Amino acid sequence: MKQILFALSAACLLACPTRAAEPAQQQLPAKERFHLFLLVGQSNMAGRGTIEEQDRQPHPRVLMLDQDGRWVPAVDPLHFDKPRVVGVGPGRTFGIQIANANPDITVGLIPCAAGGSPIASWEPGGYHDQTKSHPYDDAIRRARIALKSGTLKAILWHQGESDSQPGKAEVYEAKLHALIARFRRDLNAPQVPFIAGQMGQFPERPWSDAKKLVDRAHRTLPEKVPHTAFVNSDGLTHRGDQVHFNAASYRQLGQRYAEAYQALVASGP
Repeated sequence: MKQILFALSAACLLACPTRAAEPAQQQLPAKERFHLFLLVGQSNMAGRGTIEEQDRQPHPRVLMLDQDGRWVPAVDPLHFDKPRVVGVGPGRTFGIQIANANPDITVGLIPCAAGGSPIASWEPGGYHDQTKSHPYDDAIRRARIALKSGTLKAILWHQGESDSQPGKAEVYEAKLHALIARFRRDLNAPQVPFIAGQMGQFPERPWSDAKKLVDRAHRTLPEKVPHTAFVNSDGLTHRGDQVHFNAASYRQLGQRYAEAYQALVASGP
């Protein structure tokens, strides 16, 4: 009889998952000390840089909201829009810079970028076929999950390549301004900083007039919309495809986003 009971117990242990095997629940700080940052846009926000060992090292006070809505240590890749190609982006470096500059807070990154997405897909109900997703709706849903635990401090935007063509570039600025107002309204954050990054400037691929028009919308944003900033891409290099930055440039871009955010906060409301 003892042998039968032992065999049954062993079988149950093998067949039934136990709580000990589940990942430990991430300990979160008080809501006011958990600073959240929404990462939105297309592939140069998601990141396509080659991942190195340094990109897999967690920072004790930088977390990310994973695909399943759980807070986990922020290591690259942060995003999951295109799993086969996603890599290093600006988000992790940004988070580390902010955490290091503010030792009393924890940073929570909310990755929501979708590679190849035009700004039209960043409207309520908008659908992006490449990623089989609704970028705006998904970002709002994920942000609201995150807001249960923390406080939204800024929105980081890197997008524009998909709209750098005749017929789209001419209406880009109006759509961008509407997007900012919509995010602020839907997330109940009327003055949350919005920081736009510049598209890659690569001599091998000169900008068209349409791309210059989209760039102008980014560059002049601080003059036209309150609580916004612009991050330039001067000197950054591509990974060989003349579209996406390489890993080192993504890290530098993340630092620039952090500097822009800190300057915006320091300037006051």
